[in-house]
Amino acid sequence: MFGKITLILAAMSILAAPALGQSTAANVSGPVPAPDVPGSPSHNYIFFSSNRELAAHGYVEEEFVIKGTASRFTTPESKTGAVQDTGHPYETRIVVRRPLDPKRFNGTAIVEWDNVTNQFDAENVWFFDWEDMMRAGYVWVGVSPQHIGVDALKKWSPVRYGDFNVSLGSPPAQGEDADTLSYDIFSQAGAELKHPGSVDMLHGLKPKVFIAAGESQSAGRLFTYVNSIHPLARVYDGFLLLSGGGRIREDLLVPVFKISTEHDVAVGADLVRQPDTAMFRSWEVAGTSHVDQHLRAGREPLELRDNGISLEAAMAPQCAVPQVGTRVPTTYVVASAFDKLRRWAAGGPPPPSAPEIQVDQLNPRPAQSVIGRDKDGLALGGIRLAQLAVPTQINYGLGKPFRSAIDSGIRGEAIGAGACVRWGYSLDMTAEHLALRYPSHATYVAAVRKVTEAALKDGYILNPDADETIHEAQVANIGR
Repeated sequence: MFGKITLILAAMSILAAPALGQSTAANVSGPVPAPDVPGSPSHNYIFFSSNRELAAHGYVEEEFVIKGTASRFTTPESKTGAVQDTGHPYETRIVVRRPLDPKRFNGTAIVEWDNVTNQFDAENVWFFDWEDMMRAGYVWVGVSPQHIGVDALKKWSPVRYGDFNVSLGSPPAQGEDADTLSYDIFSQAGAELKHPGSVDMLHGLKPKVFIAAGESQSAGRLFTYVNSIHPLARVYDGFLLLSGGGRIREDLLVPVFKISTEHDVAVGADLVRQPDTAMFRSWEVAGTSHVDQHLRAGREPLELRDNGISLEAAMAPQCAVPQVGTRVPTTYVVASAFDKLRRWAAGGPPPPSAPEIQVDQLNPRPAQSVIGRDKDGLALGGIRLAQLAVPTQINYGLGKPFRSAIDSGIRGEAIGAGACVRWGYSLDMTAEHLALRYPSHATYVAAVRKVTEAALKDGYILNPDADETIHEAQVANIGR
């Protein structure tokens, strides 16, 4: 009997122990009151508080403070890291958007690593996919683990965010990662969501699957997290890397899904391609830019409201093709990828594989590789949605740089000449060109229906988005 009790206690001890390499539990407080109306000059509200009519979708938004001590880790390339030291204090924020009705919750929490490329926190995965997240009943969580985003928050609202800090006590040494604490902060945020203490940020919702997600720069951080930190922390059940990240290690513990746009393939993703496995999938979407019109429509109003300026609005007129941002709906593919990943991470089958975008000439960086194109200049291969395969516009994933060497005072990595390239462009086809392509409206609708139903069958889009694509074709004036 004593032996059985000992075994039971030992098993309970293993289950209760923190994951290998995980720091002590964090402290969570909140939800933090937000008394100001978004846009108020005193800035006592959630930075980038959503303008997407959450209540109409049955959602609520709350902000929490998380603080504790974090560890530094080594991050050897494609290998498991190790704890360097511990005990570094930090304080930052977590934003939660969740369905109020538990019956609407689909059992999956998407935890996004906020992007700081533009020198402030930007929830780019949310901007790509907010419609489906609320339509399908996900919980969305945004975490601010990097010093650029936190420093911007402190400047924006000293009253609300003035005590935040995610940096080491002393400046980093030459060559040291200034965000070395970010990996453990992101782990602790996930752990507090999974196993809440006195403050339950999800108000009783119990996700069965926790997916970590990031776009661009944040996907690059998650790439390192997957390879070096996750084998130690083991907090997340799956990862979605949108438009970023290098070669993923092969001995994965949980599924990893990478989505690359046409731009991404041409500027580096082609050099780190790897075959699909039982734990890895990669999809490439033709006719898409690194950041597109859909993201701009979601982010720009918040930039104008909270920062007083939109970097994209200032940049676009300076680009050689000012119509920046492709209109092929990457959002539809992202929605399907999340749907497939949550089932995969819960023990279901892996998602379908997808063809690669055609690369006619592979070039080393910083040169762009040459994408194979049809007579209209549209990319060949990859996932080809109807908006590209049955075109009414030229959607080109790689934009053209500034019109002149003088950039009218627009400076910085986030909005320099390379930004025009990242945004790509979308140009309407001429009426004459459309008339030659589509002699009748019925011809156009039939072509859209055929491509869309094939994409749905192949698993690259979901039913509501397929219906929307066909409806848009039916009410369009093409071929009339």
